[in-house]
Amino acid sequence: MQYSAPRWLPGGHAQTIWSALYARHKGGPELRFQRQRWDTPDGDFVDVDWLNYAPPEAPAGSFLAHPGASDERVPPLLVLFHGLEGSSQSQYAQAFATVARSRGWACALPHFRGCSGEMNLAPRAYHSGDFEEIGWMLARCKQQHGGPVLAAGVSLGGNALLRWAEEAGQSAATTARAVCAICSPIDLAASGRAIGRGFSRLVYTRMFLRSMVPKALRKLEQHPGLFDGERLRAARDLYEFDNLFTAPLHGFRNTEDYWARASAKPHLKRIGIPALLINARNDPFVPAHCLPRQQDVGSFVRLWQPAHGGHVGFTHGKPPGEVFTMPEQVCDWLAQAL
Repeated sequence: MQYSAPRWLPGGHAQTIWSALYARHKGGPELRFQRQRWDTPDGDFVDVDWLNYAPPEAPAGSFLAHPGASDERVPPLLVLFHGLEGSSQSQYAQAFATVARSRGWACALPHFRGCSGEMNLAPRAYHSGDFEEIGWMLARCKQQHGGPVLAAGVSLGGNALLRWAEEAGQSAATTARAVCAICSPIDLAASGRAIGRGFSRLVYTRMFLRSMVPKALRKLEQHPGLFDGERLRAARDLYEFDNLFTAPLHGFRNTEDYWARASAKPHLKRIGIPALLINARNDPFVPAHCLPRQQDVGSFVRLWQPAHGGHVGFTHGKPPGEVFTMPEQVCDWLAQAL
């Protein structure tokens, strides 16, 4: 990856926070999305925001390709999976959608359960290893779009996407041409320890718990007795939250079991389609010492590990900067699989 951090924005924390709050992440006309609600096989729902793009062969006003159109005639669809507590309104989602539109691509932004602004119904939420949900969403996107699919995931969404590619192996090619994981915590234990101490604990952990705990308590109102609400209210880090909520609700024994089984790093050699992993080596969430080396991955996997960029940062240019450089390079790489 060709990236150098601007001199005016030094350090992983600054590059993470500035990019999320201040850097320009929109360009051109306003992005317009059309939301679809999909019923899930377990009686719940997910919401998917589609960029309102009409390919030339589609009916006027439509943002979807003809279901019967040939793969070659339909523009590619970029499916982007958001990170922890993210949504289609996250700065990186807006940047990727802007880049997709500039290339004439379709773009779909699925929301994990409970992240679209409305609580989901089932006694579950989402987690870093939710590969079955990822597979179901990708297959539905592929069926609906009718053309080639390229998939990217940011942070948590990227780890879950890699877990799907690992579990699917070479059969993943029937759904997606290539995948990319951006700043993903592929070693969840290492990331959990990093975000649970020092400045990261004071800033990022508090930020996440500020939205995660109230949502979990609303889930308890839906399903009384699901977990211990008083203990969850007292949770002060993601380890405690995962131990009380994420792990038991999704079939894991405890936090250690969840972090071990959901991490993508141990299974990277199983991936059977082109896969790109981008991790800045100064990411406050993903310590450099836990990143894979080329000998740790299979022949389909490419590693980009620039020295700077922070966590989903990669701000470029003069103040306030913009965050299109990384999505452009990701889309350039994904396009090679078309």
